[in-house]
Amino acid sequence: MTDINQTLKDRGSRYGRFADHATITQRLKMVLYATSLDHLEDDQREALDMICHKIGRIINGDPNYADSWIDIAGYAKLVADRLEEKAKHNG
Repeated sequence: MTDINQTLKDRGSRYGRFADHATITQRLKMVLYATSLDHLEDDQREALDMICHKIGRIINGDPNYADSWIDIAGYAKLVADRLEEKAKHNG
């Protein structure tokens, strides 16, 4: 089993202090949720939440860690793929 303290140390060196990351991410989400997102599907809201999370990691930690940028693209692609599939069936 992985030592949780080592895992947290490794994550902290990549993403910065969790408390600082949490502050950044929560502020980004406050901007999102300052307006109604009721018109969005669950996957769209969740993708936006996760994108905020990844942006927070980039701002607070290592901006040159490609995986964070790839994750942002991945969440956006998951939604886009569903929308394209839906359009095929409705078009």
